Amino acid sequence: MTNILLFDEINKVAVTNHASEKKLPGDLAMWIFIVMELTVFAIFFITFAVTQRIQSEMFIEGRATLNASIGLSCTLALIVSSYYVALAVEAVKKGKNFVASRRLILALLSATVYLVLKLSEYTTLVGLGYDLSTNTFYTLYFFITGFHFMHVLLGMIILAYMGLKARKDSYIPTDSNGFEAGASYWHMVDLVWIIVFFLIYIIH
Repeated sequence: MTNILLFDEINKVAVTNHASEKKLPGDLAMWIFIVMELTVFAIFFITFAVTQRIQSEMFIEGRATLNASIGLSCTLALIVSSYYVALAVEAVKKGKNFVASRRLILALLSATVYLVLKLSEYTTLVGLGYDLSTNTFYTLYFFITGFHFMHVLLGMIILAYMGLKARKDSYIPTDSNGFEAGASYWHMVDLVWIIVFFLIYIIH
C-alpha cells in the first residue's frame, strides 16, 4: 500500500514537472520553416564573409558607399518593432486581444520605418550608379538585403493578419500557439537583420 501511494506521488510530481517545462513558442511547423530560412541566410553570410577575404579592397570601397547611420536606424526600427510584438504576445496570453492589436499596429509602424529607410538607401545607391551588376560586393549586398527585405514584407503581412484576428478577439490565453508562431517568425527577421547590419555595414 505504501509503495502504491509513493508511486502515485512520484507520478504526480512527474506530471507537474512535465506540465511546467518550457516549450518553444508557436508550433513545430513554424520552427522548421524558421530553421530552414536561417540555414539559407547562413549560406549567404558565409559566402559574403569568404568573398570579402578574397576581394578585401573591393569590399572596403563598397562598404564606404553605404550609410551606416541608415543601417543603424533600420536596426533600431526592427528592434522596436520586435519589442511591441513581444508585448502583443504578453497581452494575448492575458486575454487582452484588443491591447495586442494596438501593439501590433505600433510594431507595423516601426517596420514601415525600416522599409522607408531601406528603400531610400537603395534609391541613393542606384542613383550613384551602383546596382547588382557593378561588382561582387554590390551583387551580394543587394541580394542579401533584398532577400531580407522580402522577409520583412512577409512578416508584416503575418503581423497584420494577427492584428485583425486579435481585433476580432479570436485568440484565447490557453491557445496562443498561432499568435506565438507569427511572433517567432518576426523575431527571426529581426535577428537576421542584426547580423546583416554588422556583417555588411560594420565588420571589415
